[in-house]
Amino acid sequence: MNRIHPRKLLDSKWSARRPRDDEKHFVVKRILYEGHRADRVVLEAIHSGRTYEIPWRELSGSDSWQMGWV
Repeated sequence: MNRIHPRKLLDSKWSARRPRDDEKHFVVKRILYEGHRADRVVLEAIHSGRTYEIPWRELSGSDSWQMGWV
């Protein structure tokens, strides 16, 4: 399990353990808040520039995401 805090996520690098749309490497570009609490993050794929919005806690699931680029 990846131990993370949402305030430290901006510009962090992540690798998808199961590539989505043939893309594996991502950077957190935005943190979206609901009230004062972080709710979601916007990931940008390195190669295509496509963005994906996911709950930030999904990054802590080690079966889906790994910190850094592998």
